[in-house]
Amino acid sequence: MFGFSKLCKFYKSHMRYIAADFGAGSGRVIVGTILPGDNIRLDEVHRFPNRQIRLGNTVYWDFLALFEELKTGLKKAFAQYDEIVSIGVDTWGVDFGLLDKKGYLLENPVHYRDGRTEGALEKGFTLIDRERFYEITGIQFMEINTAFQLLALKEQRPELLDRAESLLLMPDLFNYFLSGVKKSERSIVSTTQMGDPFAPGWVREVVDRFGIPEKILTEVVPTGTVLGPIREEIREELGIENMDVIAVAGHDTQCALTAVPAQADDFIFVSCGTWSLFGTELAQPILTKQSEELNITNEIGTDGRTSFLKNIIGLWLIQESRRQWMREGKEYSFSELEKLAEAAEPFKCFIDPDAPEFVPSGNVPERIREYCERTGQKIPRTEGEIVRCINESLALKYRYSLEEIKACTGKDYEAIHMVGGGIQSKLLCKFTAYASGIPVIAGPVEATVFGNIAIQLMSRGIIKDLAQARKVIANSEEPVVYEPADWEEWDKAYKFYKKEILKK
Repeated sequence: MFGFSKLCKFYKSHMRYIAADFGAGSGRVIVGTILPGDNIRLDEVHRFPNRQIRLGNTVYWDFLALFEELKTGLKKAFAQYDEIVSIGVDTWGVDFGLLDKKGYLLENPVHYRDGRTEGALEKGFTLIDRERFYEITGIQFMEINTAFQLLALKEQRPELLDRAESLLLMPDLFNYFLSGVKKSERSIVSTTQMGDPFAPGWVREVVDRFGIPEKILTEVVPTGTVLGPIREEIREELGIENMDVIAVAGHDTQCALTAVPAQADDFIFVSCGTWSLFGTELAQPILTKQSEELNITNEIGTDGRTSFLKNIIGLWLIQESRRQWMREGKEYSFSELEKLAEAAEPFKCFIDPDAPEFVPSGNVPERIREYCERTGQKIPRTEGEIVRCINESLALKYRYSLEEIKACTGKDYEAIHMVGGGIQSKLLCKFTAYASGIPVIAGPVEATVFGNIAIQLMSRGIIKDLAQARKVIANSEEPVVYEPADWEEWDKAYKFYKKEILKK
């Protein structure tokens, strides 16, 4: 591993690393420290909400508030710890900010759930044939992807693109305002449907066909690139010491995948959060007709490895349902909702989590009832029935995605590794094991942050490679194993789900 003398040297000098993790619902600033025994300790120093803001007919992210929260977290971190070496930022994918010639932010980044991209997918296919589009990018087709956001922006607000000098995806935008360096990190670029699946760079064919100004695209750099020191004005404002800004895997999914504690070369993972990212890790992309028809994405992660996965709407459905119930004056914790779901009738009704009506914010419970009525199922009335419907549907959609992955790779998998905040739902982990018929290995919860810190350590040469990073992370948190059960009942439910809900 590290070598005991080297490990002690770093531990005794209290060298630490900051992970700034921005999710769709909240953000955290966490300090990571290497401990004897080859493991990493995480200490959260600041947590804050991340809210979407509707202004007129547009939904924005409040980047200004998020950056201010990041600065608050940095100040707290330096007040509590010494010898902080570097910081890495990870966020969700696809969204971006535009900068003018002087480096000023032109406006708050628009939220991927904004309606401006409606119809952009069909428009895009008139410019590039669908099969060709997939062949050169390898990315799952979704209207929220950056390429389609830019296509919509070009048609609706061309003057904004005319004023723009640079486009930076969300983690790169944070990195720029931290370091003053404009670079595009490869993993986050791979979410745009404009990134090269084989080498760091942009796919010029997409850029040209969509009429995207080439000047706004910055150099694509490998994951783990040291961008440089933090801006002097930030150090002076916050009264903190110098540290490096490292372009870790900017896409939080790829940070989480870095932290999957699998020892086998072939494994299945689910990164559970607002979205569920279900897939496997490969040495090279799969760009076949079959994977294109199944709409499986090839994102790029740590060490340039390919994440062959499906994007599935995940715990957003429960989060948004809970918000609706709060608007109705019903204050439930997530654990209370889980207990209600466990007591509810099993296999009463199902949904396709990726149905278009579940994408926008709003009254998700009512949309679920309307969906079940329209599909001729029993209608879930109570909060417990709604939450059970969501959890069972997610588990069944995972099994369907597992079958798709296996069909494309030709491989079998012995277990499913579930990581991220969603694994705090024991019900979802248990249902996933039941539905798939193979064990679920759950952990770590803080996979994104562990991966963020590990990439910084790899960049420094303290961890030598991805395999060693996963061993260190495996030492840092004990996983929970869920064994499959009730196979006949779940298999029967799956056959109904596949035939009547997915229409396959």
